[in-house]
Amino acid sequence: MTKKFGFLFICLTAFALGYSINNIAISDTAPKIAVVDVQQIVANSSQVKQLKADQEKKLAEMQKTIQQAQNEISKEKDPAKITALEEKYRNQINEQKLALDKDYNDKLTQIDTEIRAAVIEKAKSLNYNLVLPKSMVFYGGEDITDVIAKDMK
Repeated sequence: MTKKFGFLFICLTAFALGYSINNIAISDTAPKIAVVDVQQIVANSSQVKQLKADQEKKLAEMQKTIQQAQNEISKEKDPAKITALEEKYRNQINEQKLALDKDYNDKLTQIDTEIRAAVIEKAKSLNYNLVLPKSMVFYGGEDITDVIAKDMK
């Protein structure tokens, strides 16, 4: 009885193995893989350049506030008023910094979402199964960075 089960097991295993090999041989379509240099797209993005320019302007405004605070505090002689001015300007500068950071991060997240959407849309239109960042791939994949960069402009 055990010989029959052993023979049946071997037959079923051979059948399953043969069937699996047959499926691999029939499916000759390899996945289509692309790579994208995300850093290059971000660096060349007009939105990112505009965001950096806006950030620099806001930092210059914050620097003016700091300069104004230093001038006003240096003119004051009363220690109690100096402490009050320092606290006032410290709070004002901290609020400006937090607002600046939040605005920058929100806009950067929006740009990242737009870049991802452009990559997905282009990959689908070009029938790619997988898109990987170029910095993570040592070999292989078709580079579609230039195609996406054209769409981003």
